[in-house]
Amino acid sequence: MQRRSIIKGLGGMFAAPLLQQHAVRVQKPVLRIAHLTDVHLKDDMGAPAKFAQCLHHIQNQPTKVDMLLNGGDIVFDMNKENIASIDNQWQLVENIMKQECSLPVHYCLGNHDVWWYEDSKHLPLYGKQYALNRLQLSNSYYSFTRGGWKFIILDSTHLDIDATWYIGKLGDAQFNWLQEELRNTSPATPVLIMSHIPILTALLMIEDNVVNRWEMLGGDMHTDTAKIIDLFYKHPNVKLCLSGHLHMRDKVVYNNVTYLCNGAVSGAWWNGMRRQTAPGYALIDLHEDGSFKEAYVNY
Repeated sequence: MQRRSIIKGLGGMFAAPLLQQHAVRVQKPVLRIAHLTDVHLKDDMGAPAKFAQCLHHIQNQPTKVDMLLNGGDIVFDMNKENIASIDNQWQLVENIMKQECSLPVHYCLGNHDVWWYEDSKHLPLYGKQYALNRLQLSNSYYSFTRGGWKFIILDSTHLDIDATWYIGKLGDAQFNWLQEELRNTSPATPVLIMSHIPILTALLMIEDNVVNRWEMLGGDMHTDTAKIIDLFYKHPNVKLCLSGHLHMRDKVVYNNVTYLCNGAVSGAWWNGMRRQTAPGYALIDLHEDGSFKEAYVNY
């Protein structure tokens, strides 16, 4: 009996560390977010009903979603449109969000959310101001904290050097602001960054009929990638960067930062799949220690 008791006690001694290890591995998320991007909403091709379906799909997840991050290209297109068309697109967005969504949402601007009609450069709403007014944002880049995580929302879209079209970058003022944001954030606070145009992606190599070299346009990925990555390297608490823009899904891990380009709610602009990526959104569980789990969900 004494020998059995000793063996039983030893079994408990070995089991306890295993149970403790298991407890460490299984973490309860502090926050569950849905990242939806490139909605390109318009009153055509069944887009309003499909967007509402996407919102319902998010809100009916078995594990409750706490917050939405909208990664830009909120409306179908503002760039060269007249003001009446732009008003209608934004009214549609506001109506659907009010009627079909009860979750808090944070937005960044996409290239299609900017009004660059040449004859309107003198108007106060020219450029990004119209969209900022509709979204009730005072600036096109900002930050907030929730669930122990720092969220930094960037503005990727800027006029190119010829001032006729856009390019992906931060610009000096925004880069300096980002530098200060990271410097003033505790190293113990994990950071998630959202931009519309990818900071880093492998998707630009998925092209047909490449003969000798790939062509990578400055409007498809940030042109200041190296500068931003150097900054992130100094701040290991930057864990995750979310983007859209390319309507395809990919995942790049570089220097322990994960870069997710999360497809598009609209797929191929409401016309099915964009290459092999179906319309969808990302579900991301954020943990206290800076780790996370993510999946791309077709709705």
